[in-house]
Amino acid sequence: MGKRGQVTIFIIIGIAIIAIGVLIYAFYPQIQSLIKPESKNPAAFMQSCLEDKIEETVEILSLQGGSVEPEGYYLYEGNKLKYLCYTNQDYQLCGIQISFLRNHIETEIENEIAEEIDACFTDLKDSYEKQGYDVSLTKGNTTVELLPEKIMTTLTNELALTRGDTERYETFRIVLNNNLYELIGIANSILSWESNYGEAEPLIYMGIYPYLEVEKFKQIDDTKVYILTNINTGDKFQFASRSLPFPPGY
Repeated sequence: MGKRGQVTIFIIIGIAIIAIGVLIYAFYPQIQSLIKPESKNPAAFMQSCLEDKIEETVEILSLQGGSVEPEGYYLYEGNKLKYLCYTNQDYQLCGIQISFLRNHIETEIENEIAEEIDACFTDLKDSYEKQGYDVSLTKGNTTVELLPEKIMTTLTNELALTRGDTERYETFRIVLNNNLYELIGIANSILSWESNYGEAEPLIYMGIYPYLEVEKFKQIDDTKVYILTNINTGDKFQFASRSLPFPPGY
């Protein structure tokens, strides 16, 4: 009776194993998509792969007046703040150092993430090839745009995946929630005051924009450090200006 019971158990286990195998075979595509959701969503893969690098680059630019490697800067609390308006002449108004600040920052982001984009597409291609796809990848252009409440990176690389049928992807968009667009607009207004009158009043801006904190710290050499902070999001942009300086000891 004991031997018969053991045989029965082995038969039941064998049937269960066969049944599980049949189910896995039947539902393998669905199971695979659950395990590797990126395999059916290349855009999500690229968003996940690039967003940290973009966020890191934006933070550096925000703390350094819009330049990754600023030339002509004021060192403030360990950060190289780009002089966005500057003069080295006493009693003179400053001159704007970057004519189109928003465009400059967009280009800085594009240049800084270029290698990471190539690496992410290489990882994406390798991932699909390991899954049995024939992969065709054509390099395209990269465009970064500062937009209200977000930064959008658009990639026009063309990806074709073939395993039986062919799926094509021609545009990838990576979106980062950030208020740098608004902060740059306010910075441009401050720079206009600095270049025309030598000063800007933070209270005016905070009265117009209740979510905004504008700080101005005057340094011993008449450099002014401006720090703009969106109170709701914590996004920040800071820069330096030197306008209408007085001679030492005045």
